Amino acid sequence: MAAHRKPKQRSLSGSTARTAATLALVGAASATVFDGTGHADPRLSPAEVKSKVDSLYREAETATEKYNGAKEKAEKAEKTLRELRDTAARKAEKLNSARNSLGSYAAAQYRAGGIDPSVQLALSSDPEQFLDRAARADRAGSRQALAVGDVRKQVQEMDRLRGAADERLAALRARQAELKKHKKTITGKLGEAKRLLSRLTADQRAELAGAEGREGPGGDSRASRSDARAASPGAAKAPNARAAAAVSYAYKAIGSPYVWGATGPNAFDCSGLTQAAYRSAGVALPRTTYAQIAAGERVSRSQLRPGDLVFFYSGISHVGLYVGNGQMIHAPNPSAPVRLAPIDQMPFAGATRVA
Repeated sequence: MAAHRKPKQRSLSGSTARTAATLALVGAASATVFDGTGHADPRLSPAEVKSKVDSLYREAETATEKYNGAKEKAEKAEKTLRELRDTAARKAEKLNSARNSLGSYAAAQYRAGGIDPSVQLALSSDPEQFLDRAARADRAGSRQALAVGDVRKQVQEMDRLRGAADERLAALRARQAELKKHKKTITGKLGEAKRLLSRLTADQRAELAGAEGREGPGGDSRASRSDARAASPGAAKAPNARAAAAVSYAYKAIGSPYVWGATGPNAFDCSGLTQAAYRSAGVALPRTTYAQIAAGERVSRSQLRPGDLVFFYSGISHVGLYVGNGQMIHAPNPSAPVRLAPIDQMPFAGATRVA
């Protein structure tokens, strides 16, 4: 039984995952032990290792989509918090100015307030002028009363803004804690997959890489690009220019590495690829698979056309971009780059037409 050791932090960004050797280097953040799964049986066959690794990849992808959703919400909370603080700062400046004006008026009233108006009239050398001033003072008093009411409203608005900012700050901290939890899950699953693969010999890893390549077109990046060139006329059959542009982008992305949480232009996770493809066409898609499936018109498998989003597994944890002839372009997992693959490679869950 292998001893528990915490491998050094590694980055996915440099891995292209194009060869059998890359299968052994399932790069992703840290390879920490997750839920006590650090005891891989060295007697597992290569096929059993592949099955376990595929399962770990699916679990990591589910956690990745949750991470993406939490990150999107955290970014929105942070943006709202900044806007609230900016608004509060501007209103505080306006409130201070109004308070200063009221203070000046109150000081003037205090200086004249000790003399009864009838006495002021009696002492005045020009009664008409005094009465005129008194009338203007009365009107000014009404305006000041309105100003007092306005200041009161501004104070109440400041209290509301502070309360809203506190709520957004609490939401942001909750999302940050959620991000940390999902990241731990992802790195744990990918770390365990890496440890499983490291128990295989170089020949066994090469055998697995070959088997994965035979499961669908695109096992090797050069083969993927060759298959893509052969299949690329499918882009011309897209229902409209936006779908065609998304398909074109996806073809150009073939061979790019899978990196969880990435949205391009040089690396992608599954929903990051579809989001980037449609972003290039001027269409804003949500960040996660479970939000993307609701972002357009649902279509059946028999109605698929190039540019449609195709989803897999019961939890809607994987997505690809349909390109015609039963094929899709997708970002599979850390051991494989963006590639062309048949849609019957995974359990089909549904499809959406975006544009």
